[in-house]
Amino acid sequence: MKLLLVGDVMLGRLVNEVLRESGPDYPWSNTKPRFGEADWRACNLECVFSDRGTPWDAETKAFHFRSEQKNLAVLQSIGINAVSMANNHSFDFGYEALTDTLAGLDALGIRHAGAGANFAAASRLAISEVGGRTIGLVAFTDNEPAWEATADRPGVFHSPIDLTDNRARYLLRAVEKASRSVDVLIVSAHWGPNWGYRPPIEHPRFAHALIDHGATIVYGHSGHVCRGIEIYKSRPILYCTGNFIDDYAVDDSERNDRSFIFTIEVEDHTVKQLRLCPTVIRSCRARLAGRVEAALIAAIMKELCNALQTSASWNDAAGVLEIAVN
Repeated sequence: MKLLLVGDVMLGRLVNEVLRESGPDYPWSNTKPRFGEADWRACNLECVFSDRGTPWDAETKAFHFRSEQKNLAVLQSIGINAVSMANNHSFDFGYEALTDTLAGLDALGIRHAGAGANFAAASRLAISEVGGRTIGLVAFTDNEPAWEATADRPGVFHSPIDLTDNRARYLLRAVEKASRSVDVLIVSAHWGPNWGYRPPIEHPRFAHALIDHGATIVYGHSGHVCRGIEIYKSRPILYCTGNFIDDYAVDDSERNDRSFIFTIEVEDHTVKQLRLCPTVIRSCRARLAGRVEAALIAAIMKELCNALQTSASWNDAAGVLEIAVN
């Protein structure tokens, strides 16, 4: 079974404007065949889909991302099966816009985790079935503490990256429980600050705890750049999967326009291999990196993986960076 993950997908602002003139395939460009090779596909949804709502605390929050509700067709066009909603943009236009987004995803059969009408909904396990196998998604964030869902308030599944915090302990119990009900459990973590190629010092210990409690894959994002991959107890930790689609300005040193399509091969409950296909963002869409740039992007990731004791090799013929797990 092949699972496919990409980082932040943001379809608001200039991307939304482009989509008024272009079809839903536009943002995926020539990456679409790679998505077609996978059995299950997920992204971190860094915007809401709605024609309603007002910006959340516009005086203090600088960026608000909303795409027209019709643009849910963009996710459908590539076959997205599940999205993480636990991030710092799912509540950008309030509960009205979040409600429209969740209803639209439900109508298309796209599973979602990490945000909802209350804590029970935000922390709920999202389950997909593929070829008789079940894939679970739990999504949490340490961003935007003001958006933390409670028993009677909508918001996101919020947890500090602190194993002594009761919310982190609840998350670990939820992961352990979820792991017993699915074949593969992916824990989506929208965590940490922007920028920086090295995982923040508190992330490895927290990621290890997630795997110790049953996560098959730790799927990180939020930092806007790709960080190295660690293999812990034969299970991958993707500390940050970067940006996949957006309209952001590009930092010359951080190169937030570069990322990967992460394909993870799983047999039964065991992760066998990761294959990373280099991508770049151009004109508000994801594109496969050209041969020279792809090799450069892969070389940087290989070095970052080596720093985490993970061996990776560049397969030039296939245009992918390969990481063997078992």
